[in-house]
Amino acid sequence: MDHKNLANETIDDARARSIADGVHRVLDGIAEAESRSGRKAGSVRLLAATKTRDVGEIMAAIDAGVHMIGENRPQEVDAKAAGLTRLCMERGYALGTAADAQRHDLVPLPFHLIGQLQSNKINKVLPYVTDIESVDHLSLAQKIAKRAEARGITVGVLLEVNESGEESKSGCDPDEAVDLAADVAALPGLELRGLMTIGAHVDDEATIRRGFAHLRETRDTLLASGDASLAQARELSMGMTHDMAYAIEEGSTIVRVGTAIFGERAFI
Repeated sequence: MDHKNLANETIDDARARSIADGVHRVLDGIAEAESRSGRKAGSVRLLAATKTRDVGEIMAAIDAGVHMIGENRPQEVDAKAAGLTRLCMERGYALGTAADAQRHDLVPLPFHLIGQLQSNKINKVLPYVTDIESVDHLSLAQKIAKRAEARGITVGVLLEVNESGEESKSGCDPDEAVDLAADVAALPGLELRGLMTIGAHVDDEATIRRGFAHLRETRDTLLASGDASLAQARELSMGMTHDMAYAIEEGSTIVRVGTAIFGERAFI
């Protein structure tokens, strides 16, 4: 398999149209699920999951209406950040932490890390990402906090919870989530912005929904605690291409969608 140039900025018109069509279908699906569940229009944000997608493909999604992106791999963040930042600024967006939106009169475009993060890669992503969604133990949070403090910045984090109980998935135990969230939120240099999970990899709708509903209940417990450090922990990042509608109906505020926008991945 040939190596894909992730910094490539040019794609043909047909590919750009295909991506735009995917974005519009997903946005329509989000709106339908919001309406069906009686939620306010616009209460769910679309995060384009951009693993293995090059700069040109990502910019096509942004041009079509995506206003948040998420990378799985720190090395891909590093490979794409410069091109994405420049092209976003040309369009009036401040990608991630790379530009001061108010000073430059730019619209913020959040940049999340949604995949696993090894401690030796923290410094690779902190110059760029606004939020790290894959924090699942206190030691990782402490290391991120230490690096954030050294840079004089505040990093948004989401606590990843393994609601399905599948051994192949990362995330903390649901029974430990409330206490761990409080410990993470208390760290300087971090702001706990909510919770994240990956839906159960099963065909049973009730099982998938149960995990999403439990994450919502955990979030509500955090907000009801009265702990000031948990007051911003409102986000529920749950739902992907195959289970997005269930997640929205169970309270998701961010859905992470890649395949339905970009098609199947051709590169590892």
